[in-house]
Amino acid sequence: MLRLRQICLVADELRTAVDDLKAVLGIEECFHDPAVAKYGLENALMPIGRNFLEVVAPVQPGTAAGRYLERRGGDGGYIVILQCDDGERRREHYARLGVRVANDMDYGDFLGTQLHPRDTGGCMLEVDRQAGDAVDGPWHPAGDDWESAILTDRTVAMVGCTLQSPHPQALAERWGAILERPVGEAGAAWRITLDNGFIDFLAPTDDRGEGLIGVTVAAADPAAILEAAAVRRLSVTPGSVTIAGTEFSLTQS
Repeated sequence: MLRLRQICLVADELRTAVDDLKAVLGIEECFHDPAVAKYGLENALMPIGRNFLEVVAPVQPGTAAGRYLERRGGDGGYIVILQCDDGERRREHYARLGVRVANDMDYGDFLGTQLHPRDTGGCMLEVDRQAGDAVDGPWHPAGDDWESAILTDRTVAMVGCTLQSPHPQALAERWGAILERPVGEAGAAWRITLDNGFIDFLAPTDDRGEGLIGVTVAAADPAAILEAAAVRRLSVTPGSVTIAGTEFSLTQS
């Protein structure tokens, strides 16, 4: 099993980013994780269907997230988080490839592995195992009551994400080797297909450098999303909205 389970964005101001995401995508907060305080951060988790969108923001100087904000010139994508059912075996695989573990998280019911971005390229990549291995089931980072916060009137599911790189094929092949998934072509992108979605790799679309630039969501009401984004004076195209420095591409559910 290898599934897209969570995308983390980083923002200079948590409340502004979260309020825009809620108002436009029609989603709600389910959890604020006190564990992120040790990294100098505050956060909010919001379910999109049975997956999650997270926003983190620095609350003290000198954080890794703050440096990332400065390097990429503002709010944007930060971490791609996948769910697997073989976390220990995968750690052995990363070691064989020479990919360092930047952060090792073990909460008993949850084994999390953040890989060093200098070894992966692109952005932070995290692959986690939740006890029980239930597809779309419990998820430690989202707390115990996340299902009560699911709203699907506008946004139904999170189905993919997009990274940009001056060398998109090479980056895709690097991630493919790390994740043990083949790489194929998908229009102008190089794509890794997951059990429930995809990761795309594109040539740069702006001058912000290599990183996570987009999220694709299945929308029940794209028109309402576009209208709400326009009301909040966010960037809108016929098929996408930009929130917290991240382009949310809309596919009809």
